[in-house]
Parts: sequence; structure tokens; C-alpha cells
Amino acid sequence: MSERVVLAYSGGLDTSCILKWLINKGFEVICYMGNIGQEEDFEQARKKALNIGASKVVIDDIQEDFVANYVWPAISYGLIYENRYLLGTSLARPCISVGLINCVKNNNASYVAHGATGKGNDQVRFELSCYTLLPDVKIIAPWRDEEFIAKFEGRQDLLKYAKENNIPVSVSPKAPWSMDANLMHISYESGILEKPDNEPPEDLFLMTQSPQFAPSQATRIEILFEKGKPSLIKLNDGRSFTLPVDILTVLNDIGGKNGVGRIDIVENRFLGLKSRGVYETPGATILHVAHTDLETFCLDKEVYRIKQSLRDRLSDYVYNGFWFSPEGIYTRRCLDFAAEQVEGTVKLEIFKGSVTVLGRSSNTSTYNEDLVSMDRHSTFSPQDATGFINIQALRLKEYHKSALKYI
Repeated sequence: MSERVVLAYSGGLDTSCILKWLINKGFEVICYMGNIGQEEDFEQARKKALNIGASKVVIDDIQEDFVANYVWPAISYGLIYENRYLLGTSLARPCISVGLINCVKNNNASYVAHGATGKGNDQVRFELSCYTLLPDVKIIAPWRDEEFIAKFEGRQDLLKYAKENNIPVSVSPKAPWSMDANLMHISYESGILEKPDNEPPEDLFLMTQSPQFAPSQATRIEILFEKGKPSLIKLNDGRSFTLPVDILTVLNDIGGKNGVGRIDIVENRFLGLKSRGVYETPGATILHVAHTDLETFCLDKEVYRIKQSLRDRLSDYVYNGFWFSPEGIYTRRCLDFAAEQVEGTVKLEIFKGSVTVLGRSSNTSTYNEDLVSMDRHSTFSPQDATGFINIQALRLKEYHKSALKYI
């Protein structure tokens, strides 16, 4: 009896050739496709995989799980890798891994296989997540397999193999870059983008239009947060949305039309390589701006500073594939505790690539308008500031008595 493998299948050239390669090596292959909001003809991909020889194709709609249990927490935590990347691909990998492992369990399989390259982050993210969720699972990573990489150097070898094995391939020319899409974002890398000085062409972008072509009238919205997570958006036409997938979809549309969420960066991969990536993250960018403003308004000063430190640690953990790790779980629980205080509404204006906060309100904020007012003393004694300043100055005075010559 053949050993059973669950293959993370996309329907593209790489995973279609990997599917046939695994079958030729004597495995029974079940193809798993996680629907996380990417534009994909899933039925066509199912037929293709079955025609190649897959014993079964599982198409798993995990969009709600992805948004509610990965994107929303990330917004609540304020996750942003190296201060620019909102982790759209990184967050999708643990979500897909849960589906892969459930498929392994439901079909009594022994292996998980994937098409991630040997230089990238995704191989680490998938495998660390799978090993954590099912420690005894075995992994097949063809792009690290000596036999496979000896046979396939790149796309031309894959195309030759596809022709030899009657595997249908797209007749349209392949874009000179690779792309990964989900409901949160689209990432682009490799190909012409590997030269960091090459400007991305306008026809690369699929979720957003250039800010210069955005509407000349601003869009105003309100976003309500409960315990750090978006719970309601109100549009200026009177419509409102409460379901996570609907909220993100609508904000993607608003952000995309207004040219919000494009970044072009060189980032540090976990393996130590630097890579250039171009990203579109319109809806999550709007949410990140709104949440950042609200949490500063709501949180105690020292809690906020500790939270920012933990945010940076967790951003690294998520980017590197440690969502399910002990340190990842611990840090998320700490940040969940801080998020309980972050509740309220943020008013925003979206216009030609920018997201501007117009105002915010909250019942959980420690902001005290009476206490901070410049028009009345309230319970604050101005004389107390003199002692405060004198105490702070003691250390500085003593330092400068001995260290003045170094300034």
C-alpha cells in the first residue's frame, strides 16, 4: 500500500510538477488547497490535480478563520515587521498549516509536502507550524531534495517535465515576478524585482491603483474597536459592516481605490538573506493606522511602552514561523491582556495614498480633558512641577560636574 502524502497545492506549475513527481515516486497524494481569499479557479485546479493523478483534492474555505484568528489579532497587537511589513504572508502560513494538519489527520496520511523554495521563509513557517501541531508528521520539501533539485534547476526544466507528462500549463506568458495573494494582501518578489533599483511597473499592482489616479474627493469612515479588534465600520454613505471578512473586504476596496497600502522594501529573511519585496495591503493599513492611534489614546503610558516592546518581539516570531511556539503563545496572551483596554471609535479620512486620523473617542481611555486643560488647573498643582523638575535635574547636575569636558 502506497504511503499517503498531503500536498499543499496551488494549481500552478511548481506544485503540479511536484504532484506528478510524488506520484512517480510511489506516493498516494491528496492535494490540499486553502482558500484564504486569493483569486483562484478552485474547481479548475481540482480537475487539473485529479487528471494528473491526485487521489483526492480538498478545497478548504478558511477565510473567516484567517481574518478572525490571525489578521484581527495581528491588528490588535500592532504587528509590523521591521517597522514596515504588516506580515500578510507570514500570518497566512500558520492558518494554512492548521488546515494541512487537519487534512493529514482526517485522511490518515503520514506526510506533508510543499513547494516552498530552499532560500525562502515559507519553508520554515510551514514546517515549524506543522511540527508543532503534529510532532510525528514527516515533511517532504522537494526544493531541498537532492534528486529533485538535480532534475529541476528552474522554470524551463519544470515546463519540459510538464510537457513530457501531459500536465497543462498556462498559455499566457508568466509575469516576470512571483506573487502570493490572500484576503489581507498581495506580495510580489523575484524576477525583475530581484534588482533592488528596478522600479515596479504599474501593471504589477492588482489590489491598489496609484495614488495619482485616486479620486479627488476624500473618503471618510469610522472604525469601532472592541478589545483591540475591529468590530464595526461605518461608511459616509450610511452603510455599516460587522463581519470580519466583510470589514476587511470593504476596507480593501476603499484603500485600493485610494492608493493606500503600497510598500517597496528590502527585508531581512530568517535565513540571513536580504530580499526585496513589493506589497499591497490596503485594508489592513487603514486598520493599523486607526488602531495605533486608539491604543495610544487608551493605554497607560508604561503599559504602552511594554506593549510596543512585546509587539516587536512577536512580529519577529510571526515572520520567522513561530506563531505556535511557547514564546509566541506567551507573548500573544500578554498582548491580549493589554488589548482589553483598547476600545473606542476612530474617525478617518482616506485620500490619495494617505490615511489621516480625524478624531477618536473611548470609554476606556485615561485621557482626562478637565485635568489636561490649559484653561483651568483642576486637581493639578502647578507648583508640584517645580519639585518634579528639581528631582529630575539632580542627576543631570551631578553628571555635568564631572563630565563637562566631554561635551
